[in-house]
Amino acid sequence: MGLSPYGSHPINSQAKTAQKESIMNWINNIVRPKIRSFLNKKESPDNLWVKCPVSGEMVFYKDLEANQWVVPGSGHHMRIKARDRLGSFFDGGAYEELGFPETVHDPLKFRSAKRYSDQLRDDRNKTGLQDSILAASGHVLGQKMVACAHDFDFRGGSLGTAAGEAILTSMAHAVEKKLPFIMFTASGGARLQEGVLSLMQLPRTTIGVQMLNEAGLPYIVVLTNPTTGGVTASYAMLGDVHIAEPGAEIGFAGARVIEQTIREKLPDGFQRSEYLHEKGMVDMVVHRHNLRDTISSLVGIFTKAEATQTSSSVTIAKPVEADDAPIMTPDAPPEAAHAE
Repeated sequence: MGLSPYGSHPINSQAKTAQKESIMNWINNIVRPKIRSFLNKKESPDNLWVKCPVSGEMVFYKDLEANQWVVPGSGHHMRIKARDRLGSFFDGGAYEELGFPETVHDPLKFRSAKRYSDQLRDDRNKTGLQDSILAASGHVLGQKMVACAHDFDFRGGSLGTAAGEAILTSMAHAVEKKLPFIMFTASGGARLQEGVLSLMQLPRTTIGVQMLNEAGLPYIVVLTNPTTGGVTASYAMLGDVHIAEPGAEIGFAGARVIEQTIREKLPDGFQRSEYLHEKGMVDMVVHRHNLRDTISSLVGIFTKAEATQTSSSVTIAKPVEADDAPIMTPDAPPEAAHAE
């Protein structure tokens, strides 16, 4: 066996070194990434399947989304994001969002376990909205109108100064353009962190409703689950027509608070849309899939105009068992707001 020119190592030591480097490269470039990918394997998303709070049925997220967040088997109407709401309401999902004036974000510098400003920042990141209200103009079966929707994922859809300003601005826009106004409510009421400034939005939004009335424009309210507190005590109950989605909880104080106050057992289905329809508090209970047709017909009656299209001629996501889904039982508990 020969020696290297330097006389200190055998010639084949270079080959052994190259072989070791090759093995190490194989370990670093192939073996370790495979082990790392195995250990860091992504789990299935938490929201891949959604459980119906009424029947316990597990529904695939995409099927539920395509069905406008109505459980096919039980017919239970789950909460729906404001963007999804307007997307399914306007023709082809096309609409133009309305801009709102800037307001003071944290007027009282409120702080509890967490700063109110931090809570707002988190909700903005989660929802992509500046506050709990989203308003837009678009066409519904060929008729142009303005629609405003609460997003329950943003501070429980509560009414603060920014939300009140957004509602008043969108109502003023409808008056300026002479368009019907549709309000989708989903709120826990006035926003605690803004105190009396939140309560001031009740008369302010009432003024907006009066503007619509004086202009002779239709104002239709769709009450969804839940609609409670100061929202119920103001613009939610001032519509020309009140439509409720099946099984929606609608009231001012909660049923438990009322029972503890009067010390009596409340009737079954109390504060649910079917019960309130029976007592005359709401005009009709309409399945979510039928809202477009119903609202378009009502607007046509008020404005003496006819819809230029029908639902079948407009491209929208095809619902799963849309009209055959049974209505939710009145005493079913509300579910938590869904997440992306």
